[in-house]
Amino acid sequence: MKRKKVMAILMAGTLVFSCVGCGSTTKEGESDSTITGKVTEINDTSVTIQLGELMQGGEPNGEKPDGEAPDGEKPEMPDGETPDGEKPEMPDGETPDGEKPEMPEGEAPDGENPPQGGGIPFEAGDETKTIDLKDAEIVEESGQETEEADFADIEVDDILVIELGDDGTVESVTIKSGRMGGPGGFGGSGEVTQGTAANTIENDAEVTEESYTSSGDDENALRVKEATVTLDGITVEKTAGESSNTEDGDFYGQNAALLATDGAQVTIKNAKISSSAQNGNGVFSYGEGTVVTISDSSIETTKDNSGGIQTTGGGTTKASNLTINTKGNSSAAIRSDRGGGTVEVDGGTYLSEGYNSPSVYSTAAITVKNATLTAANSEALVIEGQNSISLENCNVTGNMSDTEGSSSDINVHNVMIYQSMSGDAEVGTSEFSMEGGSLTSQNGDMFYVTNTHCTIRLSGVLLVNQDEEGNLMTITGNDASHGWGEAGSNGGQVNFTADGQTLDGNIVVDTISNLNLTLSNGSQFTGSINITENEEGGEAVEDNAVITVDEGCTWTLTGDCTVTSVTDNGTINFNGHTITLADGTVLSE
Repeated sequence: MKRKKVMAILMAGTLVFSCVGCGSTTKEGESDSTITGKVTEINDTSVTIQLGELMQGGEPNGEKPDGEAPDGEKPEMPDGETPDGEKPEMPDGETPDGEKPEMPEGEAPDGENPPQGGGIPFEAGDETKTIDLKDAEIVEESGQETEEADFADIEVDDILVIELGDDGTVESVTIKSGRMGGPGGFGGSGEVTQGTAANTIENDAEVTEESYTSSGDDENALRVKEATVTLDGITVEKTAGESSNTEDGDFYGQNAALLATDGAQVTIKNAKISSSAQNGNGVFSYGEGTVVTISDSSIETTKDNSGGIQTTGGGTTKASNLTINTKGNSSAAIRSDRGGGTVEVDGGTYLSEGYNSPSVYSTAAITVKNATLTAANSEALVIEGQNSISLENCNVTGNMSDTEGSSSDINVHNVMIYQSMSGDAEVGTSEFSMEGGSLTSQNGDMFYVTNTHCTIRLSGVLLVNQDEEGNLMTITGNDASHGWGEAGSNGGQVNFTADGQTLDGNIVVDTISNLNLTLSNGSQFTGSINITENEEGGEAVEDNAVITVDEGCTWTLTGDCTVTSVTDNGTINFNGHTITLADGTVLSE
């Protein structure tokens, strides 16, 4: 059954509960209004569930960069605030005294995934409950999509979330299955699912001038498994074929044109690779030990969820002098997803034309040198969670729409650094560095940081913002409508170093966020910095904006500023404006 997004208010149904080993007190997996559990047995019209808790980041999300998280309460957030305003342990893996904190999206400290149930991260308790679902109203939720369902749709290991009214009657029953039901649907299968292949190479080989095609559903045109293979002058065409599971395509390479997996060592040169199928990524490197080295080749994809080069599950991709053009939505030219890996790119031209299709989307460690990166209808670059983008001598341009794309309602920007809470990226410190080259924003703010901790370093980069109203940087919480943390406690924390860098534009940091800006090595900054109230009314944190101007550096004000503190070892040109510090001190000429 194909899942369709439904906005419906469910009529209350009556459930009859018979508890196994339960008393009058509230147990794990229960509250006054909610019961959560994993289905262990199905009989006639009743199910037995093992009570427990959904873990934050538990639902897969099939669309980037919005990264919807599950509804419900959130854990401690990576923005420096808990829901009650107390300062939590830091999300980059260190508390102020150096101890490792609890992870705010359900990740274990060693980075392992939490316990799974039906593809949904779920921590089981000790209690069980048998529930009669006869005549109950039921919906099934998979990824970001919800559809009306019935008792026959429930399977063992599904997670059920049951909402009760004040009188104990059921207001809603949601199956959080992690499944998906038809072409193009979302929701990962919970296991490595790669579909079939029209052509497979499993033995060491050197192949020249061969052609590989596929039009089948969930089918690779060419798959290389385990073997060490050189492919020279090949043509790979994925001409058609539906994807039954978008996240299996995003995570594992199902329906990709060329998939390298199971530790394959694949060298590709002088190739022409194309895909006209949805979820048909061009060249996909999956899994620990898998290495794809591709050079002097072209890749074109035309449908949604179809990146140029895709790396997941700890795979490695090394690319040089490629020409990549993606036309679909959610189709970054250089793309990674759950499990990340390592991506090294040197030279070439990378163009993405769809909405939500940055030139680079990182849930991995991605390095790009000497390349031209263009996103025609999207932000140029996105980093999610504890991952990185490092650029050297690249020319980067983004043009995010004001109206199209899943996150334009929150902020319009050129570089986005965030944590989606989807489970696709570990919580921690994001890293962005750029040396030389140019970074151009045709619309919106140059940088937008929310719901994560990050470091940013710029050195000798030509920054061009063609939007006169766009900020140099916006560091704020968000309204949580996309699941990016909890409203009021999902700000950003930024350590920003300008090293021999010219900066121009305004910086805004809200009261639940932090900026630590250092101008070093002769850097010049022209613009204002201001602390603004968090729009969701979150409780303020300390040290919102700490500014350091090193010797030989200059800050030229273009308006009155509010910051926490300033260390001035260089030059501040006030131009008739003032700087108001957190303690009320007003600095002026």
